[in-house]
Amino acid sequence: FPIKILKVDREFIKDLPFNKDSITICRSIIELAHNLNLTIVAEGVETEDQLKFLESLGVEELQGYYFDKPLPLSDFENKYLATNEIRSTLS
Repeated sequence: FPIKILKVDREFIKDLPFNKDSITICRSIIELAHNLNLTIVAEGVETEDQLKFLESLGVEELQGYYFDKPLPLSDFENKYLATNEIRSTLS
């Protein structure tokens, strides 16, 4: 299968875990991706509730302002790599 990664757009993430429709859509997308052995990347994670919900569904990679704003590479290296504060979810 030529596709290896499936990104879930923040439009589907933004109302998690409180909107029933968003939950149903995300669960379905994530289940499909798992069944196809795809790596899942959730974009637009902004809250701890979203993080916990997506992790509970087995999402492997998470992106969003919950972790930090977009940074130039040099700022990222100074902030995270130099101090060894990088979290496994940022890998």
